[in-house]
Amino acid sequence: MSEAASARSRLTADRAAGIAPLEPMLKAWLPAQRWFAGKGRTISRLRTVSAAELLPPGSTPGLLHLLLDVDGDCYQLLLGIRPSLPPALAPTLIGHAEDGPYAGRAVYEALGDPRLAAMLLERLRSPGTLGPLRFDRDPATPIPAGLTPRPLSGEQTNSSLIYGDSFILKVFRRVGPGVNPDLELPRALAAAGCTRVPAPVAWYEAEPPGSEALTLGVLQPYLRGSDDGWQLALRRLGAGADFTAEAHALGRATAEVHSALAAALPTVALGPEQTARLAAGMTARLAATAREVPALRPYEAGLRGAFDALAASRGAGVPAQRIHGDLHLGQTLRTLDGGWSLIDFEGEPARPLADRRRPEPAVRDIAGILRSFDYAARSHRPFAPAWADDCRAAFCEGYARTTGRDPREDPVLLRAYETDKAVYEARYESRHRPDWLHVPMAAIRRLSEPVRPAHRVPPTPSAPGSISPHPHPHPKPPRRPLA
Repeated sequence: MSEAASARSRLTADRAAGIAPLEPMLKAWLPAQRWFAGKGRTISRLRTVSAAELLPPGSTPGLLHLLLDVDGDCYQLLLGIRPSLPPALAPTLIGHAEDGPYAGRAVYEALGDPRLAAMLLERLRSPGTLGPLRFDRDPATPIPAGLTPRPLSGEQTNSSLIYGDSFILKVFRRVGPGVNPDLELPRALAAAGCTRVPAPVAWYEAEPPGSEALTLGVLQPYLRGSDDGWQLALRRLGAGADFTAEAHALGRATAEVHSALAAALPTVALGPEQTARLAAGMTARLAATAREVPALRPYEAGLRGAFDALAASRGAGVPAQRIHGDLHLGQTLRTLDGGWSLIDFEGEPARPLADRRRPEPAVRDIAGILRSFDYAARSHRPFAPAWADDCRAAFCEGYARTTGRDPREDPVLLRAYETDKAVYEARYESRHRPDWLHVPMAAIRRLSEPVRPAHRVPPTPSAPGSISPHPHPHPKPPRRPLA
């Protein structure tokens, strides 16, 4: 270990010792946070991985950055320190320190304090290192000083701040070694000239002693005035309006992103053995979910048929590339100019980071959007199946307009991924939103039926406003944005 690294390690150890008195209050506070993955579980072990003061010691307020090992998962915390909290910050209180260097002071969630949130942006404006933290930015994009921060409400797995309607900072909460795809993929797309994804402006990482770097936060342009794809679809449904033109355009945008990722990053072909392992993984998830969700059990054998067909069908390799990994309508924005952008490339946060960075068939993203249309249609009373069918068809036809290949031309692969997605949704809804379980269960009943002979996919229409219903014998619905 170098002398600098050794000194940094000693400094981190000293700060970690000073954090020990805060551990009881953090153990009580963490399980109540929306982004904490261990809800309903008592924390048995909490250990400081790294600690850094982002403001000079003695500053009021103080800003403390922590990485904590909580029962094997690593979490990022930003804590404010004040002698007492003003009334406006009362909801952010974590507790009062009784011992150690912060004895007698209030400890609170720093992202709720506009002064400290502004200081975090200042760190991002000035590249450099501070203890185990490294701040970096794209020098070609100016970041003005003095932008007013405000928290973005409604997130669950991470926290975000909007600065002056110009930038949005995503602060990752549960972190792991390696570059987060939400930094890696948008940077690759920007380098490739793809404008469908906001390019990172600044980011920060941690380099704990003896560990690979961890991505902690990414600052990107804030697409002010954009429509969230999920909310836009619901408004159109509520008004009885058509959504096929938008779905067609979204299919084209998704295809552009996939094509740019395939050109910018390595691609592979999954041979028969790899495809069989892929199908086996889907089968294992189905079995585990059936044990947990009794409503799924009568359909388990029928659903397994989709995965058996995938394992048996692959004589040639299945193309695999880097993809979004958790694509649904809530991860899309229709911008003021009428175009579509894709956001949040982190992938499913519950999956290990190494898994989320592996190449996968692009149809996984397509299945996510198709399921999302069904979630939207089933949130409407009465259920609007024709609306979902038309949107699915329009999306696939828009995708084909860009790539030259309609996703429905490989029905075995598409069916397997939609089935896997529906199984995932059933498990999620059973755990978190039982009142929504009927949505994936409707798809599961349909997907468990024997496959009827496929019909020919009609040619892509010349005008995106004239879209025929989905011709596939089992039109597969899509989903409402999950956490």
